[in-house]
Amino acid sequence: MRTNTTIVPIPLRAHQQRSLRALAGSMVPASGEFGVPGADDERIFADIVASLGRDAPQVTLALAQLDDWAGGCLADQDPGQQAALAQRLRDESPGLALMLVNVVVRCYYRDDRVMRSLNMELRPPFPKGFELEQGDWSLLDPVRARGRAYREVP
Repeated sequence: MRTNTTIVPIPLRAHQQRSLRALAGSMVPASGEFGVPGADDERIFADIVASLGRDAPQVTLALAQLDDWAGGCLADQDPGQQAALAQRLRDESPGLALMLVNVVVRCYYRDDRVMRSLNMELRPPFPKGFELEQGDWSLLDPVRARGRAYREVP
């Protein structure tokens, strides 16, 4: 018999939030040239933390690993050390690193200031969709030439 279970988000501790914020800011720094905030901006970072959802356990795991390698809180390290530890995470746990990137960028590109800088309409992509400029479809020829990489389902 199945029972309904509620997923309770795992809140990030203060030092984990500081580490995640440092990582977010290094992934997507602010740009004066384009007039956009970094992913460590107050509003964007609040959205990141609020939107962790089912990724929270993995985020917590990644942050714990980074803090362990840092010998304390990642955010307390200098930017060069933070970058080296982030690279180590990409090298040794690419799945965790990719998950952190996804968590950050999905919120970053929801921010109105970022969308305006890209000359994008401030609306969800559906139901209207977006017009895409047609490209060179022949670029897919090498992929098509490889054949199927999956098995047909009967």
